[in-house]
Amino acid sequence: MKETKTGERSRQEPRERDRPWLMRTYAGHSTAEASNALYRRNLAKGQTGLSVAFDLPTQTGYDPDHVLARGEVGRVGVPVSHLGDMRRLFQDIPLEQMNTSMTINATAMWLLALYQVVAEEQGLDEEAVTRLQGTTQNDIVKEYLSRGTHVFPPGPSLRLTTDMIAYTVSHIPKWNPINICSYHLQEAGATPVQEIAYAMSTAVAVLDAVRDSGQVPQERMGEVVARISFFVNAGVRFVEEMCKMRAFGRIWDRITRERYGIEDPRQRRFRYGVQVNSLGLTEAQPENNVQRIVLEMLAVTLSKDARARAVQLPAWNEALGLPRPWDQQWSLRIQQVLAHESDLLEYDDIFEGSHVIEAKVARLVEESFAEIEHIQEMGGAMAAVESGYLKSRLVASHAARRARIESGEEKIVGVNIFETTEPNPLTADLDTAIHTIDPAVEERVVRALQEWRATRDDPRLRVALERLKEAAQGEDNLMEATLECARAGITTGEWAGALREVFGEFRAPTGVSSAPVAMTAEEGSGLAEVRRGVDATARDLGVGKLRFLVGKPGLDGHSNGAEQIAVRARDAGFEVVYQGIRLTPEQIVDAALAEDVHAVGLSVLSGSHTRLVPDVLERLRQAGAPDIPVIAGGIIPNGDAEQLRAAGVAAVFTPKDFDITGIIGRIVDEIRKANKLDPLEVPA
Repeated sequence: MKETKTGERSRQEPRERDRPWLMRTYAGHSTAEASNALYRRNLAKGQTGLSVAFDLPTQTGYDPDHVLARGEVGRVGVPVSHLGDMRRLFQDIPLEQMNTSMTINATAMWLLALYQVVAEEQGLDEEAVTRLQGTTQNDIVKEYLSRGTHVFPPGPSLRLTTDMIAYTVSHIPKWNPINICSYHLQEAGATPVQEIAYAMSTAVAVLDAVRDSGQVPQERMGEVVARISFFVNAGVRFVEEMCKMRAFGRIWDRITRERYGIEDPRQRRFRYGVQVNSLGLTEAQPENNVQRIVLEMLAVTLSKDARARAVQLPAWNEALGLPRPWDQQWSLRIQQVLAHESDLLEYDDIFEGSHVIEAKVARLVEESFAEIEHIQEMGGAMAAVESGYLKSRLVASHAARRARIESGEEKIVGVNIFETTEPNPLTADLDTAIHTIDPAVEERVVRALQEWRATRDDPRLRVALERLKEAAQGEDNLMEATLECARAGITTGEWAGALREVFGEFRAPTGVSSAPVAMTAEEGSGLAEVRRGVDATARDLGVGKLRFLVGKPGLDGHSNGAEQIAVRARDAGFEVVYQGIRLTPEQIVDAALAEDVHAVGLSVLSGSHTRLVPDVLERLRQAGAPDIPVIAGGIIPNGDAEQLRAAGVAAVFTPKDFDITGIIGRIVDEIRKANKLDPLEVPA
């Protein structure tokens, strides 16, 4: 810097500011009309892209009146059952001007078809459709591993992805047909190396499939690579996370150059969007989540050479329930202050030349390539999914993380350190601190669906569905048949149902039985004490082992918590019955009776607990087993927890209850109480 005559240092002349990243808010709830109003408000506040959250029935290919959709309609996103819903969702929003991200996977082809048809109805001709911009997540591998909205087996799922990529390259070339998603891998416990390696292995599987399909000539593979985007996670260890982003870029550049022969560096660029970590957001002292979100955002914005192209931030209260519009606005304003008030965008990469950063990045690259090679030796990502290898590794990593938190080795402010707090005015009235969904929404959506069905042209429907099934049975690209289904008025459940008939369904490995012990029952430890209680209770009941069923009712596929409870219960000496996700209350009760279990644990994170948990209780009573204690866990507001206990739930656990061993001990206590056994003696 040069000095003025008075000796004061003048400000360095800033260079031209970089353009800010796309700013999105992940949003959608209740109905298409309500979500449309929310989107238009967010755009008016300065949001520069749309990020659509779909409800679980839409994500898993069910109509709102399907038995598995009970309690789930409009909860975690917007229900889109047919073309009419998609019209209302984007009414008065010009799609030609939008950059729209759709978090949709198993049914991604269907939602893209609906989006294209709505764009055509807005007046876009064939040439204008080619200018549509946006992203469909469409990463099925991470659904098998962490998020649980998969439908079809790996082979057919990969075909759907391949067909979409081949179609968009020719017809919607500015669209990102797949957003390879490591976000949920980190939520499921992945280390930085696992997050990089599993995401890159998925990318290799997808690109190999496109190349080998014959639908895209080799000279156009660069166009395919250029439209592959990634959706990553960023945790609070923001220095390591920033290094992870730089490692991602180097690995992607090398893979696309060496494996696929892509010479144009612009096509090899690592293009990613991000939502920062939700796993680390706490129910205890939730105001601390604001600074966590800010630090996590720095990981993906500080380094110009590894800066995200799009950022969406969670809200401070997501561990409590659904955020309100005001909470989402707060998260948007965090981005806007960094982009428009700070000097961040005035500089080149501020970490260039750092020996510390370079050493960390190099280590991540080396270790990630070693794991990628290991997965390739197993036959690639799809083979590693089907064998259960990837899932078991994630369950083990997550269990190790939970053990570190419980032991205090990994510190979380307000949870296992600095737990005392002043009263929080933000949560003084918890019922108003989160957004709630009107229970009558589901009935209205179902009624609207029935009206839609009654107005359709049946012959056109039958022809469209038959064409879809014929294409699925053959080798034709499925996108054209799917577009015809959309135009014919077919529903989400009908489209997915036709493909289920041809492809079948897939239940992914749970990873529980093969997960190694994360916390040993050493003498004097809490787990050893709980294990003694399990053994004593089994003896008192005259059984070899206590049996505990862990159930995931409804369509909520976020199974991380359920898996950790199952693993710890196993390590405490229980015989654990865990059949994975997506079960009806009837199936859970049937399994509880068939396995003669001593307790049932239900995990629900989607907000459907108020309907599904009482349903399980009632069915147990009708089956003559009212004394089996039922324990509920998930994102359950205090008022709902009180209602569940009043209905007969023995105990309710939420994210603030981080001591898993303590939870297992409480389950033992409830089993003893239900069987009229004396309480266990507490050691002196």
